[in-house]
Amino acid sequence: MSRSIAGLSALAPAYDGFIVDLWGVVHDGIDPYPGAVECLHTLRDAGKRVVLLSNAPRRLEPVRETLRRIGVPDACYDGLLTSGEATRMALLDPPDDWFRALGRRCWHLGPAKDANLFDNLALERTDGPDGADFVLNTGPDDTLGESDPAPYLPDLRRCKALSLPMLCANPDLEVVRAGKRIICAGWLARLYAEMGGVVRQIGKPDPAIYQPVLAMLGTERARTLAIGDSLATDIAGAKAAGIDSLWVLGGIHGAALDADSGLMERELLRLALSPVAAIARLAW
Repeated sequence: MSRSIAGLSALAPAYDGFIVDLWGVVHDGIDPYPGAVECLHTLRDAGKRVVLLSNAPRRLEPVRETLRRIGVPDACYDGLLTSGEATRMALLDPPDDWFRALGRRCWHLGPAKDANLFDNLALERTDGPDGADFVLNTGPDDTLGESDPAPYLPDLRRCKALSLPMLCANPDLEVVRAGKRIICAGWLARLYAEMGGVVRQIGKPDPAIYQPVLAMLGTERARTLAIGDSLATDIAGAKAAGIDSLWVLGGIHGAALDADSGLMERELLRLALSPVAAIARLAW
């Protein structure tokens, strides 16, 4: 493990652009973490570029509205990209043969709040897996719950029986909302893959998601730092994209790290990851 730092001021002079995760770094799903918003403002006041990159399976404006509501203003970042928006862009303009072969009939596995992903798309939504060409997975819904994957297994098995490819708009396995762990679309995608289903995921750690972010930043890779709490998505994604990373310890892995002081080193070795530093929370 590289060094631990008390604040981002120790690294900021070495970088011009910052790719910052949201959930687990800037906020906990309810409120901003102490010092996080002030840190972002300080970066921008210093002439640094900041782009927020989230695996949220939602469009940009609803995420912006949520950030404003909880106290993260537009002025503390230069750009924003979500996995949901990137997924929508790929459905609008298929980047490869896999997307072009998906078909037009889609079953949405996810909550109603994500339905605006379908706005102005030439897709026909089905009521269930039957009759669909593919499934768009944005995660658990309010009806079946967000803590237990068991209620989703029958639909996943039906999708597998129909050989439906799955497009997952959020690779995250889980997040912590105000101290409570909830499962995400990535958890359901992993279960589907374990059944033998075909899955394509949009978002971190896929290095492709970093291309539009780097374009928004306008900075060189060597002068860009990715900041995130998840080893599997944020830190692994930065490595895949050839970008330095800063690991925020107080997010998704926080409780486990508190319970086992040696876990940090073991996990970094197991995943062959080497962030340039670790920080307890995003602060200046």
